[in-house]
This record gives sequence, C-alpha cells and structure tokens, in this order.
Amino acid sequence: MSLADKVLAVNNDLPIRTDAPVHSGKVRSVYWLTEADSKRLIKEKAYDVAADTPLAIMVISDRISAFDCIWHGEEGLKGVPGKGAALNAISNHWFKLFKEQGLADSHILDIPHPFVWIVQKARPVMIEAICRQYITGSMWRAYEKGERNFCGIDLPEGLQRDQKLPEILITPSTKGILKGIPGVPEADDVNVTRKNIEDNFAAFNFKSANDIDVYENLLKQGFGVISQALSDIDQVFVDTKFEFGYVTDAQGQDKLIYMDEVGTPDSSRIWDGPSYREGKVVENSKEDFRQTLLSYFPDPDILLNKNRMPEREALARENNLPVKVLMKISETYTGIAEKITGAPITIGDNPKQEVIDILRKDYDLIVD
Repeated sequence: MSLADKVLAVNNDLPIRTDAPVHSGKVRSVYWLTEADSKRLIKEKAYDVAADTPLAIMVISDRISAFDCIWHGEEGLKGVPGKGAALNAISNHWFKLFKEQGLADSHILDIPHPFVWIVQKARPVMIEAICRQYITGSMWRAYEKGERNFCGIDLPEGLQRDQKLPEILITPSTKGILKGIPGVPEADDVNVTRKNIEDNFAAFNFKSANDIDVYENLLKQGFGVISQALSDIDQVFVDTKFEFGYVTDAQGQDKLIYMDEVGTPDSSRIWDGPSYREGKVVENSKEDFRQTLLSYFPDPDILLNKNRMPEREALARENNLPVKVLMKISETYTGIAEKITGAPITIGDNPKQEVIDILRKDYDLIVD
C-alpha cells in the first residue's frame, strides 16, 4: 500500500445518510443528518441537546490549505499523512480541558473515529476571534509600516518583531460578509473593533450586549488554558483563532460554546520554546509550510497579493510539491499533536473504510 492510499484527501463522498447537500470546506466536510437520525441518536446516545437539534457528521481530511489554496505533492500525494488525525486529536484535547476547567462546552457531542466528530448545529457568532500574545505575522507587517492602532488598540512604540506583547490582545475580524454595519467593509475577514461589535451586536449574531463580555472571557480563559499547557511542554503559544456559537441544551437553555477547532497548528502559531529563547523562531504550526511556499516559488508576491488570486490558484493547481515538503509538515503536525496529547498519532491503511465501518456498526448511518 502506497503512502498516498493512507491519505484521506476526498471526504465528501462517504455513503452517509443525508437529505441535504454535503458542505465541504478547505479541510472538513459536513453531512447534515436526517431529522429522524438526529432524533434517534440524541435519544440513543443521551446527548445533552434539545430533542429537535439538527446533528451533523463532520469528517476531516488530510488536505493542506495555505494562502486560500489547496496544495498537493508528487507521487499522487493529495494531502499530508496524519494531518487530519493530528488536528482532531489536538482540538479534542483542548475542548476536553476547557470543559474540565469549567469554561464552556464545544459543538462536539461524540468522537466515533479520529477523523470524525458528531456535532450539534450552532448559531455562529459572526466573528473570528484572534488572540495574540506576540507581535508577528500580519500584525508585525502593519506595525513595521508605521501603524500603531490595530483593531482599535493602540500599540506602544519600540516593539521588535516576534516580541512578547505587554498584554494579550484580542483582534477580531469578520466571519463572512456582513452588510449594513457602519465603518465595517462588506468583505470577509476584515478587522473590527470592540466598539464596532458593541454598537452592532445583533448584526454579529450576539443575543445580547452582555454576551460580548462572555465571549471575551471565554476567549481569554481558553487562550490561558492552552498557553499554560503548552508552556508545560516548553512550547510558546503565539496567537490563535477562536470561533463561538449558541446552542440549546436538553433543558432548553441557550449557551455560548466554542466551535470549529481550537489551538491547532492550522488555527494557531506555536513556537518551540528552547529555540525561541536562543533567538530563533521554529514553527510547530502551518506557518512553517507557508514560509516554505514563500521561499519555494520565485515570485512570493503571487502568494501574498490578493489581486493575483488567479495566478495563485494556477500555482497550487499546476505544481506537485516534493514529497519531502509534505512529509516535513506531517512530522510537524503529528509531532506537536503527540507532545500535546501524550499519545501517538496512528495512520490507518484505509481511513475512509474505517470511518464507514464504524458509522455503519455503531450509529446505523451508512446507506448500502
């Protein structure tokens, strides 16, 4: 069996019973269950959700995205071996820790397989909540150009690249295109201030203005839990993205929860602690892959300039990256996952068939 066979690159073609189109993102595919299957599983598995809550099967893949494109390699490698399992294992670990420490629940109800989550439908808050503990990336690029106000926050003079910030900063951006909000461009992923959110909380899908404080507390607490746990294994939590949504529990109570993924190499920057103390940044996150791409292609502006998207998409489509490039990112993802969870990441010979077998046997969700 070749390495390519162990990669789950296509995850939107599983025979899962659904009466809705399969939604595929860059990495995950979502199968909304039928109303009958949702109700049956809620009852059979005693999930703590309202009886009429829609459920979905979320299947991760090993695809690798960067600069808004999907990349592939030589020898038929359509993704990164172990990446999907590593991402899910890390998120599962943090969500469990959040719950144990009394922070908040997540959208995950069940984990049938390392590639699979059973999730409840949430009403998403339309914010990608970015938390930053160090100045790097887009924030550093803006600072270097002379900007001293970032998402409504004033930054002091004299900061150096990759330096720890005086305090953790929350720098939110829009999730999707929001319309009719004064001062907020109608575009995805634009930075917003806390005042933008306060003045238009309903447009961002908050139920009340008070929930802005709840979201900020969950953001800071979650960041603190992950930062401390990573510090314990001598890793530096640099910055991350959180997403939130509302769900209704079995008692009919609405609550704000964590959703999507948390603290993973896809959604965060994680630096190696010993290297950072020696003045060198060693990435244990997708940033390492981004930097590899920037140095691999002769014209990095194609990857950085949003006005050159057609060229960028052609670059990703027409170039098979060396196997060693994808295996390096595999080692990064599985290595940090094993450090965080304390358990090995195993790569099955046929992950798709494993998923089908489990969903048939234990959940009766497969159409034969």
